[in-house]
Amino acid sequence: MAATAYDALTARFASEAGVDVLLVGDSVGNTLLGFATTIPVTLDMIAHHTAAVARAKPEALLVADVPFAEAHFDFEQVLASCQRLMQVAGAEAVKIEGGVGLADRIGRLVDAGVPVMGHVGLWPQQVQVLGRYRRFGVQPDEAERLLEDALALERGGVFAIVAEMVEPNVARQMTETLKVPLIGIGSGVDCDGQILVSTDLLGFTPDAAPSFARAFAAVGEEMKKGFAAYALAVRERKFPG
Repeated sequence: MAATAYDALTARFASEAGVDVLLVGDSVGNTLLGFATTIPVTLDMIAHHTAAVARAKPEALLVADVPFAEAHFDFEQVLASCQRLMQVAGAEAVKIEGGVGLADRIGRLVDAGVPVMGHVGLWPQQVQVLGRYRRFGVQPDEAERLLEDALALERGGVFAIVAEMVEPNVARQMTETLKVPLIGIGSGVDCDGQILVSTDLLGFTPDAAPSFARAFAAVGEEMKKGFAAYALAVRERKFPG
């Protein structure tokens, strides 16, 4: 069971609650930083937030996203980026969006000692090419390509694969075929595990959360109540005192 975390406070609470994997996702861009997509998120930003999560010393496995386009540079630069996320920022693994085309490169990273989590299905970093977010694997040829991507990543040495917005029947087939865990997000109940964006699962984004997400708390509403109560107490001169 996995969730995103972008700061020490959230990481501590999530780890104490028993979350197994904390992902410092490039979703920090459109959840906390005000961007419309993940595209503007840089390596510096991911390193900054990864270091914050690492300072909480969570029991959960700490995984950092390799941000937009970074995995497509020359191998030496990709390795240096992963090295920075692990040696300097404190990540214990990285996540890379991509399939067959990146499988060999991921294999070289694994050989260099970088644990890699794969990511198939919807690749948010490709949204400018896709034009919109959508479900993958509805058509048979696309379902076949998804399985090919996942198997290529497995051969490359990934320790797990995130399947985002994959048709549930296809995700079930992938779970049954792969030897590594398949972690679903919007891909049905038959995956080996699930991951959600923390702001969605905590109820910060009731009007913006994707249809597959579920709010397990109403933290956003409680925060508003807290700020409102504080503001009222100050205006009425009931605080301090």
